[in-house]
Amino acid sequence: MRLQQLLAASGLLCATLQLNAQQLPSAITTDPAPDKANPAAIETFQIPSHGSMFNALAYIAEGPGPHPVVILLHGFPGNEKNLDLAQAIRRDGWDVVYFDYRGSWGSPGDFSFSHSIEDTQSAIAYLRDAANAKKLRSDPAYIVLIGHSMGGFMARYVGAQDAGIKFVGLISAADMGVDKVQSLKPGQEKMATDALAAHFAAEGMAPLAGCTPESLAKEVVANDAAWNVPALAPKLANRSMLVITSDDGLAPSNDAFVEALRKAGATELTTIHMTTDHSYSDQRIALEKAVLEALEYLQHK
Repeated sequence: MRLQQLLAASGLLCATLQLNAQQLPSAITTDPAPDKANPAAIETFQIPSHGSMFNALAYIAEGPGPHPVVILLHGFPGNEKNLDLAQAIRRDGWDVVYFDYRGSWGSPGDFSFSHSIEDTQSAIAYLRDAANAKKLRSDPAYIVLIGHSMGGFMARYVGAQDAGIKFVGLISAADMGVDKVQSLKPGQEKMATDALAAHFAAEGMAPLAGCTPESLAKEVVANDAAWNVPALAPKLANRSMLVITSDDGLAPSNDAFVEALRKAGATELTTIHMTTDHSYSDQRIALEKAVLEALEYLQHK
């Protein structure tokens, strides 16, 4: 009887595993068929931006292309780079471009949030150049932005300014403290600057050059109106969007943005909450699944 119970449990476990595997996008579980003429590859290069350069790499998908391309934007300071996600997206037939903003992780120049916005725009311009697109086997007319934390801030802001961006994916998008600054009463700016500086210092500044916690805090306070998160919603309401949140404290800001999107008439909006930390440490497969399904829908809508 005990043996029968063990066999039944084993059979149930196998059936459950098979069902879960069937539910996962194949790009998570299966490598693409090799294409000897146009193999999957990686290219490293630098992108010019406002008189300086920043370091970038491209995961080039199998096949002749042209492939749609994801710009994958890292957070502050960028310890979690989400390159497992980049590999899964490439297996699904997309090129993925990852870069380090000026002044971060060895890229020349000075780091700032404004520079990071400019660098994201420079990366888009680079990919729209016909010669660069040919080299990367990418489609210069089919670019999407996916950002994590501060990268989500960049994706949301830059996507709102650029109507040619097909899709914006936000993974625990940060507001960089803008929402709190906007609720300040006159005379409270220094208190906000000090609090933001302490927060940025705690996040870690070692990979960043040409800035201080105080300089970054002052930048947020100076740009609170221009970087208002809900105000971006009308410019993004006509785009496909994915908003993923976790238990890291950033969900309320993203929920307010989602509400603003819906009020602005958004119809292609997917929201997902995962019970995990800011790095999605124990939900990496679920994160890949959510992103791949959104991209799959985008290509077949």
